[in-house]
Amino acid sequence: MVNPFYTRCHPTPAEDDGNPFMSEQSPIDAQTDPETAAKLAAVKKRVGRSAVIGAIFLMATSAIGPGFITQTATFTASMGAAFAFAILVSVLIDIAVQLNVWRMITSSGKRAGELANSAIPFSGHVIAILVVIGGLAFNIGNIAGGGLGLNALLGIDPKVGGLLTAALAIVIFLIKKAGKVMDIVLVVLGIGMIAMTVVVAIIAQPPIGDALRQTFVPDELNFATITTIVGGTVGGYITYSGAHRYLASGHTGPEYAGPVMRAAANGILITGIMRYVLFLAILGVVASGVALDLSSQAANPAGQAFGSVLGDAGLRIFGAIFWAAALSSVIGAAYTSATFLSSFHKRFLGGWSLQIATVAFIVVSLIVYLSIGTAPAAILVFVGGFNGLILPIGLTVFMYIGWFRRDLLGTKKYPLVLLIAGTLVTLLTWYMGIVSVGPIFAFLGIGA
Repeated sequence: MVNPFYTRCHPTPAEDDGNPFMSEQSPIDAQTDPETAAKLAAVKKRVGRSAVIGAIFLMATSAIGPGFITQTATFTASMGAAFAFAILVSVLIDIAVQLNVWRMITSSGKRAGELANSAIPFSGHVIAILVVIGGLAFNIGNIAGGGLGLNALLGIDPKVGGLLTAALAIVIFLIKKAGKVMDIVLVVLGIGMIAMTVVVAIIAQPPIGDALRQTFVPDELNFATITTIVGGTVGGYITYSGAHRYLASGHTGPEYAGPVMRAAANGILITGIMRYVLFLAILGVVASGVALDLSSQAANPAGQAFGSVLGDAGLRIFGAIFWAAALSSVIGAAYTSATFLSSFHKRFLGGWSLQIATVAFIVVSLIVYLSIGTAPAAILVFVGGFNGLILPIGLTVFMYIGWFRRDLLGTKKYPLVLLIAGTLVTLLTWYMGIVSVGPIFAFLGIGA
């Protein structure tokens, strides 16, 4: 007799294709019947392809979520074209971090916390605690972003908007096959966001020559800004979100290194282009003399920038896309943070335990958001900096694995160029974090 609870906790490949937030592996083994085996192989191939696309978009939408959009508007308003250098640094760090993390996690077939524990006892627990704390901070910011988006779209109070965003995220997460729908929505909204940003950048006519110059030779260098934008695009849970999702494809082991690198590179390329185009759009608005509000409780600097170019209709459209980015980020942050609980107990590898933990994570984030009085925009800036501070800790463990514990990756070979780049980035992020602690926590005073 089939145990329905077991079936629910361990979905078939078809079920897993519908909801990528459930389990990571299917317990179904190939049958001896050739026709059945062929059908299973086709389903697994489809599931694998869906998981790879899901991994790319999970990383991409996380990296260009409400936090990055707000941070870009805030820092461009205060630094002007000099912020281009921070964008460049964030992309270079993103490349070194994601290529190493994706390759190591998929080669080992283990989530980050489990892999770290295998290399250094209890280090995975430390990383898990930091990621969960950072993910909680991120999700508070994501819910705040949802509030800002609905405020721009419908004019409702940001707190009410945050409540509605969190509630809908929980509903979507619990609906069967919601993951498949979300993937389609993310693609459509992502294309819409890029298209509208390009239009704004063209209409705003930014000083491209000055921006290109300061991309490499900035007039102003601010490590707190760089740490914040790095944390908002590759720090905290974002470091591991795509790689953890990729595990669901079943394409694990060192023999899949090539496809893994291509998937990670595609995600980085998408986010890199979007970051710079968004920066140019905001820069054009700021250079034209428009002063963005960075102080009031309902401040939405990015929305103001788009509204100044496209008018009221542009502000409403931007609000819809900003809210959608926040909604997807709420689910992604909660899910990825919850996967780290498997470092403490195997029951969180999938099924209802992981699902309940993810929902609980969203609820806690919502309660904290509703109870604090800091402006949403200030939260979105701060959480990037906070996650930038904890980024080098996990990187240090991963670099140790790359240099000294390659046996955990199933191979003695590992690209030296990746290790060198990863090590240099680790040292850089340690330095930036140390000199940026004070200024980052001062960001919470933006909305005072």
